Amino acid sequence: MWHELAIAFCLMLVIEGIIPFISPGRWRKMLLVLDEIDDSTMRMIGLASMLTGTVLLLIIN
Repeated sequence: MWHELAIAFCLMLVIEGIIPFISPGRWRKMLLVLDEIDDSTMRMIGLASMLTGTVLLLIIN
């Protein structure tokens, strides 16, 4: 199980690194936009992301 978790973490880092590698200027602008979003909206985005990931994992498995 730990091996699969490490693989998933490494893949997450690769995917997260694609946008700053391809377009650092656009990534910087996106971070500025994220700075303007209030905490409750950010929490809802995080919750939606976690739930989507969980549902997709359940579908895949």
